[in-house]
Amino acid sequence: MNVGVISDLHGNKVALDAVIEDMPAVDRIICAGDIVGYNPWHADCVDFVREESIPTVMGNHDRATAGSTSFGFNSMAGAGVEHAREQLNDDQLSWLGALPDSRLVCDDRVKIVHGHPDNPDRYTYPSEFSPKLLDEEDVLVMGHTHVQANEIFDEGIVMNPGSVGQPRDSDPRAAYATLDLDEMTVEEHRVTYDIERVQEAVREAGLPGRIASRLEEGR
Repeated sequence: MNVGVISDLHGNKVALDAVIEDMPAVDRIICAGDIVGYNPWHADCVDFVREESIPTVMGNHDRATAGSTSFGFNSMAGAGVEHAREQLNDDQLSWLGALPDSRLVCDDRVKIVHGHPDNPDRYTYPSEFSPKLLDEEDVLVMGHTHVQANEIFDEGIVMNPGSVGQPRDSDPRAAYATLDLDEMTVEEHRVTYDIERVQEAVREAGLPGRIASRLEEGR
């Protein structure tokens, strides 16, 4: 089985469209959360994930938008959350609020979380990838850091596909990954997209300028 793995869309429909167009043929797509926040196309990204029946989990921006969160946001992130709340309708907000913190897919071979198996808000960077993060699953998929990486151990795979909508690993191209569950391999992908179009939309929406400028920096 070939699986497309995405995460941290953050309302960037332009980057999402580029990723989907670039993605090779897969049997299914899965998502590690944070569909909304930062960029202005929150509703479009929510609708895409729902319409395509993509299994996903609740990211911290999703949780904050749908209700309340203990996660501490800076003013830039907070502005994105407020914009998402204003854009999404009650049905979309209800759907976001009902997302689980973790889920098993692909015949329980793949576990999806947002931050860490024990804490959905914990940043888990590649230096912390370890077989100790695995439980019964063959593959653990995490998001949250916006840093693309994977490690293959005897016990299984720990991976982060990187961020579709706001990469933070010094590469501004949209990130995703493909997972081959038969061969137990991961291929990391990057794709260029129209960053200037997104920056213009961010400014037109009245969102903080730093949301726009950081896209071209990849951090």
